[in-house]
Amino acid sequence: MKRTFAVAGLVVYAALAFAQTATPPTKAPAAPVAAQGPTKDPVASSLRLLLQRSQNNTVGAIEAMPADKFSYKPTPDQMPFAHLAVHVVEFNNSFCAKAADVAAPKVDGPKESDSKDTLVAAVKASYSFCSDALSKMDDSKLGDSIELFGGRQAPRAMAALILSSGWADHYSTAAMYLRLNGILPPSAQPKK
Repeated sequence: MKRTFAVAGLVVYAALAFAQTATPPTKAPAAPVAAQGPTKDPVASSLRLLLQRSQNNTVGAIEAMPADKFSYKPTPDQMPFAHLAVHVVEFNNSFCAKAADVAAPKVDGPKESDSKDTLVAAVKASYSFCSDALSKMDDSKLGDSIELFGGRQAPRAMAALILSSGWADHYSTAAMYLRLNGILPPSAQPKK
């Protein structure tokens, strides 16, 4: 732990030192986003941007895992990779519906025992649902009270925040499983 803090401190120190000695840019920096005018529905717009990245990375990661590794789990207490795929489907269908105030799709949920092709198709379909749902979303209902988990109420904005953090969590988990199997995850692939 001390080593982690020491390395983090060195990185911060190096970044500050570089920033102080770096040559200033020769052209004027781009205008701040606020100076370009307000963004209509900033939360919904931001979710739509994050959705594309999540979809590319998470679908890519699930496609990259060999079919015979869908039962892989790093430790006995962790979920198998196939469970992660099932969870992504359930999460996307539930939280995109909650954030966008649309009905969740009526689908037979995938099972861990399903084939890789079936699980990949289900993950893709859940992202397609999210894309459609979030295309209808605006920020006007973010303050509405909705049920999130087990009867607990929260503002709709919480569903949007959970979506964002959940997408990051799901991809990081998939990337870790890939790396533990010697496979480079999509976001680490060399640019083509």
